[in-house]
This record gives sequence, C-alpha cells and structure tokens, in this order.
Amino acid sequence: MKCGYGVSVITASAVMALALASCQEKPAADSVASAAPPAPQEITVHAKDFAFDAADTVEAGLTTIHLVNDGPGLHHAQLLRIDSSKTFTDAIAAIPQQTNFPSWLVAVGGPNAVPAGDTATVTQELAPGNYMWICFVDVPAGSPHYKKGMERGLTVVPASRPQAAAPVADINVTLRSYAFDLSAPLTAGKHTFKVMTADTSSQSHEMVMIQLAPGKTADDVLAWLQKPEGPPPGRPVGGVADLTRSLPVYFTTDVVPGDYLLICFDPDFTDGKPHFMHGMMHTVHVS
Repeated sequence: MKCGYGVSVITASAVMALALASCQEKPAADSVASAAPPAPQEITVHAKDFAFDAADTVEAGLTTIHLVNDGPGLHHAQLLRIDSSKTFTDAIAAIPQQTNFPSWLVAVGGPNAVPAGDTATVTQELAPGNYMWICFVDVPAGSPHYKKGMERGLTVVPASRPQAAAPVADINVTLRSYAFDLSAPLTAGKHTFKVMTADTSSQSHEMVMIQLAPGKTADDVLAWLQKPEGPPPGRPVGGVADLTRSLPVYFTTDVVPGDYLLICFDPDFTDGKPHFMHGMMHTVHVS
C-alpha cells in the first residue's frame, strides 16, 4: 500500500500500521499445532499365564498403559511403587502380606482385569523411581498369579520430553470406604473416567468394571467367584487396579447398553475380607 503526499503524518502513520498488520503472515498451521501439549507416552504390557512381557525402563511423565491379555487366563497389571531405597527383591518378599503392605510399597493403579484377547487401557502419571508389575488375580484356581511368578520390575527414569496434559474426563469416580461415587449417570457411549481414592479413605481401593451377562446380577458374580464353574456371569472390561489416595488414574472405555457391576476386591486392612463384603459394589443400568 502506498500513501499519498497530501495525507497528514499522523494519518499516514496509522495507515502504514494497518497496512503492515494486514500484510503480516499468519502463523503456519504446524506452528500452532506445535504449541499444543504433546500426547502422553504410550507403553504396552503383555500378560499371559503366568508372566508379564514389558519394557524394563520408561521415562517419567503422563503415560498411557495398554494391557494386552495374551491369555488364556484372566489378568490385570497392578502397578506398585517401591520407595525408601527398597528393591524388587524386597517387594517380592513383602507381597504375601496382602492385607497390609509396608509403607514403602505403594499401590499406584494400572490397568485392571480383562479376559484373554482383550486390552485394558489407563493413563496416569509416573514419577521417577522403582516399580513392579504384579497380578493378584486368583480365579479360577484360587491361587494368586504372583505366586506362580507373575511379577516384573520396572524403572522409571527422569523425562527428557515435554510433559503432556491430563485427559479430559466426563465422569469422576471417587473410591471410598466402602462405596463408588460417580459424578454423573453412566450412559451409552465412550467415556473417560477420572478415578481417585478419597483423601479420607484409610486404605486403597480398586475399580473393576464388569459387564453383566443378560439376566445376571451381582449375586451371580459372587456365587461364581466362590465356585467358578460354567460360563462366568459377566465379562470384565477393565478399570483401575489398587490405588492409594490422591493419585488420579484415567480409564477410557466404550459403554454399551446393559447392566454393569463396579466392584472392589481389595482385602481390608482390618479383617482381611474383600471390600465387596463390606458393601463396595455398585450396579448400574445403561439403557
């Protein structure tokens, strides 16, 4: 744009400023995109009877964990943080005290149980330190899988990459002693749950999500667990493994119409009974 000689200095300056503003190039699309937070890093853990196949080392930060159950049994990937300079060997020795872990062994979630051929996914923050994968599932034989060697160490090292933003959840699930509090009704469709154990809880909890077979109830699930014969009355679709308070874990799944059972199998610190025996079960109908 050119300015005529008859235009005042002030007007010419203003026109020139507008011209420069209008001629300035817009940021490239890839430049705008680069300003967005990166996606969480992703890792995959394969489970089978009775071992985990996974990386020995990962970087710290927000991490999406995919548990792939290669079968043939039911498995989860409980993640425990090993504090106070303790080792994987120390943790293995302490695990049989399931009703009350030592203070240096901290339950920090992980993907909960799915049957053979299925995948469970969670997203959570991993701080630098030593960890272990372990499977506490004990059906149908009644013996926890870790007693058959289903344990594996993990080292989380400081991150070298920019940190990702947390997922956006549409339903918050608070785990209390002994209840599941949902911030919104469960509806059909894809949902991202933000799962946390309440600060007021004196112990950790888990969320196992089971899609009940048509006509089956929570009582049928409990009866089958006592005597696992015939087809199970429901299909686990994941959830969040044992989780101490103040540590959020995000769980995403597609919910189809039907009945669902949320249940906690953690043994109680006081009497050793699973939390569902204290009433920590919640049935939801999705139309």
